[in-house]
Amino acid sequence: MPWNDSHFPQAMAHLAPPARAKAVSIANALLEQGYDEGRAIRIAIAQAKRWAAAHRSDYSTDRWPGA
Repeated sequence: MPWNDSHFPQAMAHLAPPARAKAVSIANALLEQGYDEGRAIRIAIAQAKRWAAAHRSDYSTDRWPGA
């Protein structure tokens, strides 16, 4: 099932919105490649966290809580 900004796995709820959007995109791509949902979610969250750490300076602190 493809996800979007308003419909995503509960496991992604703790991510900041930019990181969650990236995780949703990654998870959807993994699903298209045949990964099962659980594995796609775990991989997507890990990769989105790496992406967020590398791009944290691209967002102001009021758009990225906890920055």
